[in-house]
Amino acid sequence: MRPQQLGPPTLAEDLLLLLFQPFAGSAGTGAVAGERTLPYLLGGAVLADLSIGEHVRTVPGWSGSTRVEAVAERPPADEILLSVWDFLAPGPRGVQATLAAIGPTLRLPVLERLVERGDVRRPAGATPVSPTARILIDGGTGRLAGLLRGVRDVLAGDAEPEPRAAALAGLLSGSGTLPQFHPEIPWTTATVTRARRLEQGTWGADAAAEAIARSFAATVVSSVILAAVLLPGR
Repeated sequence: MRPQQLGPPTLAEDLLLLLFQPFAGSAGTGAVAGERTLPYLLGGAVLADLSIGEHVRTVPGWSGSTRVEAVAERPPADEILLSVWDFLAPGPRGVQATLAAIGPTLRLPVLERLVERGDVRRPAGATPVSPTARILIDGGTGRLAGLLRGVRDVLAGDAEPEPRAAALAGLLSGSGTLPQFHPEIPWTTATVTRARRLEQGTWGADAAAEAIARSFAATVVSSVILAAVLLPGR
């Protein structure tokens, strides 16, 4: 797939790019922060993206749990999102079970998207399966800086964010990685309070579609947080 054939970046791409720590000599590691929770974060980003596009919805499960199902006749155009929609198409699944199933499959294809777009580069000679594959270099497109500004505006500003930005900020907050972005994103009491609100889906939107999206995103973020807490060795 050539870069010009790629559609708009997915929420999972934005999230992975934000977690990328550019390698530049002694500054940065060239790796991705939060690797232990990354599968759940990427899975959560994909589910939130599908919800915002009204490709999936939640349905009640057993004992008050929440399940997620594909909306019939509304498959997404993006190949990564479509693979998850296909996974959900046979019937509703639990959010936790879905994150556990889809998350581990997402890192490589999402990273390849970032490489194809030029947002990150690998060292010369590195391949997706080589020992240096996890050493990444900033591609110089400026998109990482733009995403950081967007999250900072969401967390440090007063305006209510649109669903995509709110879901991205909520996932970052739920992952526990927000402190690493200081001082680009100030780690203050006000920022923490705002981040917690976004985790809970308190976005202040009135439109029905946005209300559904924020409710779903809050469910996903809660599931990501729970999955991270239950990780062995944590």
